[in-house]
Amino acid sequence: MVKYGLDYTRCRWILPLLLGIGVIFGIIALAGRGWLESQTLPYVHQASLWESCRRLEGGEWTCESLMGYAWGRAAAATYLVGFILLVICFALAIIAFAIDTLRFNFIRGIGGLLFVSAVFSIMGLVIYPVKFSTEIEMTGINMFSWAYGFGWTTAIMEICLGFFFCCLPNYEDQILGNVKPTYFYSSP
Repeated sequence: MVKYGLDYTRCRWILPLLLGIGVIFGIIALAGRGWLESQTLPYVHQASLWESCRRLEGGEWTCESLMGYAWGRAAAATYLVGFILLVICFALAIIAFAIDTLRFNFIRGIGGLLFVSAVFSIMGLVIYPVKFSTEIEMTGINMFSWAYGFGWTTAIMEICLGFFFCCLPNYEDQILGNVKPTYFYSSP
């Protein structure tokens, strides 16, 4: 990307595209019912960020909202704030890369906001399993599952993209094509 510059049509939209993928992963984590699941038969426990469901022997699922617990509200609120900041960063990145003249300080600000977003997301992702396993009675063998994994993937993407957005202005001259090429050829 640095070699061809951000004006190179295929490379210009890579960072906003990765942010968009992070937003999709965040939506999956928020809506997914697989934050915690039973690992072995009979499957008796399933939980999301919002509720915990149990199935008694041969019966139907009964669900309890986690919003009745202070830690449930805290985990949901912090993860949701991180997700909203990620969506804001995605919108700002679209705006920043759509303008012909890049504002590199603006891009560095997006990187800083991504780090703040990652902090909120990680706080929610740490509060949830710690308090869930101590406050809610679990039977059988349980595991934190695919939707929880999507939440961590979103947080890791926020951190990595934050580094990219913060470091991109360091290569401003190379990106804009203001540096003369160096040739390592010497004539005989």
